[in-house]
Amino acid sequence: MQPTLYLIPTTLGDIFIENVIPAFVSQIINTIDDYIVENEKSAKHYLKKLGIAKPLQEIKLYPLNQHTKIEEMQSYLNPLLSGKNMGMISEAGCPCIADPGAEIVRIAQQKKTKVVPLVGPSSIILALMASGLNGQNFAFNGYLPIEKSEKIKKIKSLESLSRQTNQTQIFIETPYRNEKFLQDILTSCNENTMLCIAADITLPSEFICTKTIREWKNNIPDLNKKPTIFLIQG
Repeated sequence: MQPTLYLIPTTLGDIFIENVIPAFVSQIINTIDDYIVENEKSAKHYLKKLGIAKPLQEIKLYPLNQHTKIEEMQSYLNPLLSGKNMGMISEAGCPCIADPGAEIVRIAQQKKTKVVPLVGPSSIILALMASGLNGQNFAFNGYLPIEKSEKIKKIKSLESLSRQTNQTQIFIETPYRNEKFLQDILTSCNENTMLCIAADITLPSEFICTKTIREWKNNIPDLNKKPTIFLIQG
């Protein structure tokens, strides 16, 4: 059987595993001894919740973050190249989607190894599904500039692009900056522009609602420290 790099999804918060992660994922982890992970502590906790059979001290974890050098990434895949399955785990959701990992997958593809994405929650896709905005033509823009004038300029540019192309524009912000970010959206966009706010997706406190900018100004939600996806369509 061809050795495989499995891209292993995680929950988006503290929720029952079986609510969002297929049982098949729990079977897969028991074929893997080596994992590339964004955070070693949370990865161990997640593997335990998934029901990994092997003692965690026998599992090898390779940290992947902004400090990981390309040479290290190359070496991380040595077990895969020697014939063993490997897994990749990000902090929340699906690896490589608004998370680290794409460079690892690119190297694996160049080495002509098998890469298999496993089914799990993506806050970006789930937000788009529930937004009522255009799911045929959309763009994920990640984080916008931190500096206020540059951020407002970018918001207006994305709104204009959305209006011209009928393309849903999707972006995120660090949770503790959500409320200021929402205010920047409300003051920058046309009052008829549609805005979807999707927070705490898949959690009991989930909130997904789409309104015009005008309507949001009269009913601003509490988004403090809540993982949130913002979507606009002009």
